[in-house]
Amino acid sequence: MRGSDQQSGDLFSYVDIEARVPVRHPLRAIRAIVNEGLVSLDAEFDKLYADTGRDSIPPERLLRAALLQAFF
Repeated sequence: MRGSDQQSGDLFSYVDIEARVPVRHPLRAIRAIVNEGLVSLDAEFDKLYADTGRDSIPPERLLRAALLQAFF
């Protein structure tokens, strides 16, 4: 099953992610562009995952993490 891509900022961090990244930082603009692209791939991701079983890590989250690693 495909996991949910909802953010839970308080799971492992005591500081909100919005407070860590400055408002005018380029990563904010990049994230908005990436999120638009991932929304367009939503139907494709749904086709790849089974309807039963344990939830997986959402592919959107994995792709965002890989992109962030590439930038740094």
